[in-house]
Amino acid sequence: MIVCNELLGRPLLKIYQDPDYFSFSLDSMLLASFATIGYRTNKIVDLCSGNAPIPLYLSLRTKAKIIGIEVQEHSYNLALDSIKINNLDNQIEMINDNLKDINKKIGFNEYDLVTCNPPYFKVGSHNINPKDSKAIARHEILATLEDIIIEASNLLKSKGRFAMVHRPDRLIEILELMKKYRIYPKRLRLVYPKINSECNNILIEGIKDGNENGLRILSPLYVYNNDNKWTNEVVKIYNFEEE
Repeated sequence: MIVCNELLGRPLLKIYQDPDYFSFSLDSMLLASFATIGYRTNKIVDLCSGNAPIPLYLSLRTKAKIIGIEVQEHSYNLALDSIKINNLDNQIEMINDNLKDINKKIGFNEYDLVTCNPPYFKVGSHNINPKDSKAIARHEILATLEDIIIEASNLLKSKGRFAMVHRPDRLIEILELMKKYRIYPKRLRLVYPKINSECNNILIEGIKDGNENGLRILSPLYVYNNDNKWTNEVVKIYNFEEE
């Protein structure tokens, strides 16, 4: 059943979702807020876009052209509906295709920023959801972590940025692959459900052809207070309250 929800806490954007598929999560909002956007950021690609929560959120932060890549046709169609209802057709473009080698279709070394909220799990590491749509969103069935980082590097200009949300147990692999494909990590933020809990997500950003040194470990991000309500910072991100 397709529903139309508010993407953010204020009536800024609306997003079409199908609960039988993979709905957007807070992870996407955190990544869209975390990614660095400067005055020279003119062209952005979002890989594994789903129903386009990251492109929609980024449209509040920048007037840059945004291209979303989504392999699943149903999610792609939901993204198109969301873009249309928000009157963002002139800024956001969606492409229904596998992300592998997408640079050959949309441009090699052309983009200032690539973002991705990817499948977190290797095939075989967790039980596969019997619904293929959710399995593809959660597991590296159609694209691996290495495929994603290769494509990010191919899409980015020299000095362009790649920002991703992922799980901490993949951090060493992420760092190794980013370096292998000339994206040098510059910002890392650990996300915790609560104070005194274990980290369950990471936000990481690197610069293509950047200096090998200079990784900054940012202050931790806590999602919930002890009363199980969102922290002020997460509320601010969700409500898109700019500095």
